[in-house]
Amino acid sequence: MKIFVSGATGLVGSELTRVLRAAGHDVRRLIRGPVQSSSDDVPWNPERGELDPHALAGANAVINLSGESIAEGRWTSEKKRRIQESRVQSTRTLATTLAQMAEPPQVFLSASAIGYYGNRGEELLTEQSPPGSGQFLPEVCRDWEAATQPAADKGIRVVLARFGMILSGKGGALKKMLLPFKLGLGGRIGNGRQFMSWIAIDDVVGALMYCLASASLRGPVNVVSPHPVTNAEYTATLARVLGRPAISPMPAFAARLIFGQMADELLLSSQRVEPEKLLSNQYAFRCPALEPALKHVLGKQS
Repeated sequence: MKIFVSGATGLVGSELTRVLRAAGHDVRRLIRGPVQSSSDDVPWNPERGELDPHALAGANAVINLSGESIAEGRWTSEKKRRIQESRVQSTRTLATTLAQMAEPPQVFLSASAIGYYGNRGEELLTEQSPPGSGQFLPEVCRDWEAATQPAADKGIRVVLARFGMILSGKGGALKKMLLPFKLGLGGRIGNGRQFMSWIAIDDVVGALMYCLASASLRGPVNVVSPHPVTNAEYTATLARVLGRPAISPMPAFAARLIFGQMADELLLSSQRVEPEKLLSNQYAFRCPALEPALKHVLGKQS
């Protein structure tokens, strides 16, 4: 397949690109700024809505992984604007461009997140669950997903990959947690009862490739493990894998003091999400359980 990928240098994009190329696919990256003439990379400017449809000629699939990190820095008004616009504008630019093509790709796979559901306590959430309300992230995710509509109107199969917390030793939330936990300074956040829906990077890549190949999959797809855990379970398991105690809990007020709004929507928010579509379509998870997954991504396998 000829596959175009935006956000190809990020945590998911770099690993997905590597695996796709190893499988024999022709992968082209969408790059902001100048592109070397000898490269297969494609220049674009999503902020200005600039992408030449002819540059995507022959595409079988387009994968959109662009977006400002939500976990870097406090959520100032400017940061929140960048989080939203980087996702919505890049998605809209791609969807609009694909809709203009005489021969568009068969599938447009666009990132989203389980932040769509908001803070839902112990409620079991599937792709059929309504969005959350009254918070920033559900609003971002609704607009992000809605920006794919021009591609869907064109008849392209659109898949919305709602990512949970991605486990990787190379980046993301897990990497940020490693140092305090290795120092014995880790522990639950708040009361620890909030659910965390996670997924190992291997299954992120596996699920995305499965979505590309499965014509029956369209619309939102929860890209999470089938076994969500509470924050208390997660932190205790991570400490056990690292061989360290987890005796330094962070009270909710301290999390809010340090992280502001991000604490309520990321650290203290509860989302118990089930990958209903992946399970019903027989996707075989490589790392369905938390402790083996952590050992695998951290190279702790015995």
